Amino acid sequence: METFVPLVLNALTLISILMIVGLGLAIIFGLMNVINLAHGEFVTIGAFTLSFVQAMGGNYWMALLLAPFVGAAVGFALERLIVQHLYTRPMDTILATWGVSLMIQQTLQIVFGSGPQQASGPIEGSVEFLGASYPAYRLLLISFAAAIIAAIVFVFRKTRFGLDLRAVIQDRDMAEAQGINTHRIYTIAFCGGAGIAALAGVLIAPLTKVIALMGANYLAPSFFVVIVGGAGSIAGVAAGSAVVGGLETLLNYQVPVTVSQALVLVAAVVIVRFKPRGLVPA
Repeated sequence: METFVPLVLNALTLISILMIVGLGLAIIFGLMNVINLAHGEFVTIGAFTLSFVQAMGGNYWMALLLAPFVGAAVGFALERLIVQHLYTRPMDTILATWGVSLMIQQTLQIVFGSGPQQASGPIEGSVEFLGASYPAYRLLLISFAAAIIAAIVFVFRKTRFGLDLRAVIQDRDMAEAQGINTHRIYTIAFCGGAGIAALAGVLIAPLTKVIALMGANYLAPSFFVVIVGGAGSIAGVAAGSAVVGGLETLLNYQVPVTVSQALVLVAAVVIVRFKPRGLVPA
């Protein structure tokens, strides 16, 4: 039990992180068919927001509230200035967002330096959970992730915007015929996806090294989550996160990290081979 409980909780921690990061990407990719290679940088923006707020004397909770707005503002600028002009040119979108990711990385290094930034969580220490000692902040992160996912599910299922969003994902032309402003939906969804990624950055920051290049560590896994689970589906993101996060955590106990990541990639390729639309398609 002393080994099993930490293993399960470590898996839940990674799954929670992947779900939040992957959810914003799933909305953007599933709705717009835009491969946003700058998505990882929104995670970085959230982490740097926490570091900056704490350096200025603020606390974790202030950064947690502020980061989604910072991410959404940067996402709005990216969508208005670049992405909206490239919706019908997917290859150009890939190149453009990749260029934006490099610009954000270099800007953060110029402003904050290339060294690691300081970021801390709201609680420290460990607690006893099911007979095992486990870091309190990781349990808090799992709880936060569950609350965030529940809120997003509510928006998807119970609001007019969620209904319009699902309609556009399923059939854009029919949605436009019904009078839905798809350009407005695109903009809100892109900003929302960026804000969710920035929120994930705040949650991740106390657990990792906060540097300008950290977003690259979450870009590929989040794409695995979306492709394996199914683009545009919250249930798909949950399924993809469980497969990728659970498998990687289990393998990390048996083989080196680089080998486990390679095996997860192989597993993702096999799943997509037999389920090309993902485990839970929209």
